[in-house]
Amino acid sequence: MSKRKVGVIGATGYTGIELIRLLFEHPDIRLDIITSRSQAGKKFSSLYPSFEGVFDDELQPVEAIKDVDLDLVFLALPHRVSMEFVRDYGLDRFRIIDLSGDFRLDSAESYKTWYKKDHVSAEFIDKAVYGLPELNRDLTRNADLVANPGCYPTTSILALAPLVKNNLIDPKSIIVDAKSGVTGAGSTPKNNTHFPNLFGNFYAYGLLEHRHTPEMEQVLGGLSDGGEVQVQFTPHLLPIDRGILATTYSKPIKDLNAELVRETFLSFYENEHFIRVVDQPPSVKNVRGSNFCDVYATWDPRTERVITIAALDNLVKGAAGQAIQNMNLMFRLIEKTGLDYPPLNP
Repeated sequence: MSKRKVGVIGATGYTGIELIRLLFEHPDIRLDIITSRSQAGKKFSSLYPSFEGVFDDELQPVEAIKDVDLDLVFLALPHRVSMEFVRDYGLDRFRIIDLSGDFRLDSAESYKTWYKKDHVSAEFIDKAVYGLPELNRDLTRNADLVANPGCYPTTSILALAPLVKNNLIDPKSIIVDAKSGVTGAGSTPKNNTHFPNLFGNFYAYGLLEHRHTPEMEQVLGGLSDGGEVQVQFTPHLLPIDRGILATTYSKPIKDLNAELVRETFLSFYENEHFIRVVDQPPSVKNVRGSNFCDVYATWDPRTERVITIAALDNLVKGAAGQAIQNMNLMFRLIEKTGLDYPPLNP
């Protein structure tokens, strides 16, 4: 079978770099174009010396995509920019996996509420499939536009989906307390990611209004038979480069015990290659550089709460790795192709 031809639009951000790292070794893919508005004309390896002699392709202006025959493009663009690309290029020439949040929510109204901007290609929202393979595998295979989930929602949804789907918890009792490495904030320098402010520091942000909240509620709500899902979500920034750990708390609506909770997770994820239900609370080091998500679930009889903890690499399973997992589904390849490697240690 001939290799599928793909491009990365916005190749110089953290997720774009990670996409190139992973796609470079994919046996069924040919990376035909990488683009950057600000760095066009430069060799990729001149910006990122770790790729010297490995991947030396030249960055192209985004307009060059008109002259390239592609099967699929990855949009590693900022929120509010991806939708402009989809508006301008449509879905007739190639399929699209968008790593921004522009097509994750189910209406233009919800998008404007949480992203503070009118959606400029709202006619494509209904065409988008939310690309969390463990929940939407069949829809993803036939999609022309996949909205790759955010890193916080991926971690949190995977930590909660078995409970919501099996109607074990009150869907309005969910609390998500999550921590991310600084690459989750993107590569553009900001005051709060400046080294003297970040190093040795730890703080919450986006309190009450983080744009990933409706993403979690929307997806979990689609699994719930018990009514509207409400999530109290508080993100925090860790002084590490990559990784997310989310701890969730929820109240039961039936009698539970630790064994039942664990068996629910083992059953729900028994056929999932990239979800590991672990015996002790996970850590970000144990998933670093991999497409795995480690999930731990237990029951606290004293407070009568279910506690779940999930950890993943925000640049891999939380972004580029999951995008490639979705691409494999769309091309009817074995889902783990190009991703089946162990985490880095240490």
